[in-house]
Amino acid sequence: MKDKVLILNQDFSAIAVCSVQKAFLLVFLEKAEMVSKASNAFLHTVSMTYPVPSVIRLQRYVRVPYYGIALSRHNVMRRDSYSCQYCGAVKNLTLDHLLPRSRGGETKWQNLVTACSRCNSRKGDRTPEEAGLKLIRKPSRPSLKTFLQLHLNHSNQDWRVYLGVEN
Repeated sequence: MKDKVLILNQDFSAIAVCSVQKAFLLVFLEKAEMVSKASNAFLHTVSMTYPVPSVIRLQRYVRVPYYGIALSRHNVMRRDSYSCQYCGAVKNLTLDHLLPRSRGGETKWQNLVTACSRCNSRKGDRTPEEAGLKLIRKPSRPSLKTFLQLHLNHSNQDWRVYLGVEN
């Protein structure tokens, strides 16, 4: 079960994504209610069959302090759709500092992009402009809503309403 479940707060605002197992447990323990179920997917016990949740809503409002999306290699690559931001390649990916660290570049969202090893080597200790490289997309710090939208795929289209994504 690699599917993910969208967790909504009591006011129907999206707050997180979790595994099917965790979502089922929250519903089973009556800490959440199932808002939407995955089509044609069921969990089976010895004597019962339960639909697999796709979206759940917590029974009580939870104050969630928002500290932002953690800056990590995985999250930068997720933000960049696991593709090189110079050539679009999807293999041999690394992280690249737009302004190299050796020249005072910081490790922050706006200075990091996903790059294939070929483009990263070509760029070397220069800025993209100096190396003759053009960015596909300017890097920025993702919001929670944007980050949750990255989980959207064909199996969880019912999330769209809660994430504000148009069809």
